[in-house]
Amino acid sequence: MSTIQIPVSVLNLAPIRQGQTPKDAIDSMVDLAQATEEMGFKRYWIAEHHNTPTLVSSATSILIKHTLEHTKTIRVGSGGVMLPNHSALVVAEQFGTMATIYPNRLDLGLGRAPGTDMKTANALRRSQNDSVYTFPQDVQALLTYFGPEEHQGYVKAHPGVGTNVPIYILGSSTDSAYLAAKLGLPYVFASHFAPRHMEEAISIYRDRFQPSEYLNQPYMMVCLNVIAAETDDEAKRESTTMQQFFLNVVRGSQTPMQPPVDSMDPLWSPYEREVAASMTSMSFTGSKDTVKKQLTSFQEKYNVDEIMAVSYIYDADKQKRSYQIFKDIVDGK
Repeated sequence: MSTIQIPVSVLNLAPIRQGQTPKDAIDSMVDLAQATEEMGFKRYWIAEHHNTPTLVSSATSILIKHTLEHTKTIRVGSGGVMLPNHSALVVAEQFGTMATIYPNRLDLGLGRAPGTDMKTANALRRSQNDSVYTFPQDVQALLTYFGPEEHQGYVKAHPGVGTNVPIYILGSSTDSAYLAAKLGLPYVFASHFAPRHMEEAISIYRDRFQPSEYLNQPYMMVCLNVIAAETDDEAKRESTTMQQFFLNVVRGSQTPMQPPVDSMDPLWSPYEREVAASMTSMSFTGSKDTVKKQLTSFQEKYNVDEIMAVSYIYDADKQKRSYQIFKDIVDGK
């Protein structure tokens, strides 16, 4: 089987495992960043979620700064900053400041979803106007804030001007594919929880892409679940942690990340199983050989430019091992 040369990256929602405190979860996030940096992963992105007691990723920019501080070479960024929750100027100032302290190591992934329920979204936002609809203008504002001095208006981000923080458009439907293509920006699809529109979104983005000063050809990233282990059976068992995580999502319950179980059957109804399965259908699960086959067939079909892996694995050492197996696969080891 041929080598699959492709950059690979990491997404972390910063979950709290059963038995952990929020501080433990933040320490685990940094520990995984350091481990995947050593393995040679390209970037490490942290999500934004609010009013979710099982995740510690609400103040994303603070976690990014903390991770940058405790790593040396890996790019660190947001997967993503949910822009309707924030003023574009504040985001530009925060990321401009980080880019000044840690040059050439910062990414800004932008999403238009709230990363929470609407009641919480209203509590986050100073304006009750629907800022989701101003997403394209807010992205444009950020591009300007990070751009050269001569393109600035009266209001500027200091620091921020001239930092050229790279911006990535995130999406879980086809809407953002049009925007990323129009602006000539890299596009990241959230197949790790919303795979249904992935194929269509990839096509729209590639077909409509307009070269820009940021990018001369499409750059397509896909985020998906990876649970790799020594054997298929071990990976299957470890993946029950991910299945319990998505059962939580389906039920709207607030249980910390759970250890794996021998069988999910007692835990969910057929309906819950079906919904969770549809959300996690874009997952590579198995031994090294199995995951390599899954990745090869995925790339034969979609030929994406970069894969971002999220691995919901309870045991931190097994989680690191999963990332190492995945990196070995793309490195042809």
